[in-house]
Amino acid sequence: MIYRALADVLLVLHLACIVFIVAGGILGLWWRAAPQIPAALWGAALEFFGWICPLTPLENVLRESGGEAGYPGGFIEHYLVPVIYPPGLTRGTQ
Repeated sequence: MIYRALADVLLVLHLACIVFIVAGGILGLWWRAAPQIPAALWGAALEFFGWICPLTPLENVLRESGGEAGYPGGFIEHYLVPVIYPPGLTRGTQ
């Protein structure tokens, strides 16, 4: 039970990191704050080099330790792409 809760907390943290990376990159253009620029560079490096964020394997380990199944691929492909492009979405309904 504790592993599932930790995996859920990590999921929220992971989503918050993605929002901060995207928003930090945008805010970093206008407001030169220290945490935003490295966060944007980290997010860009993950995308450009095809790296996997270290939070994804950690979440999978916690889920598997809690008796749930992990998922292949990355966080964005597993959680965000199905929301943006739900199954059954056709060009006509877009």
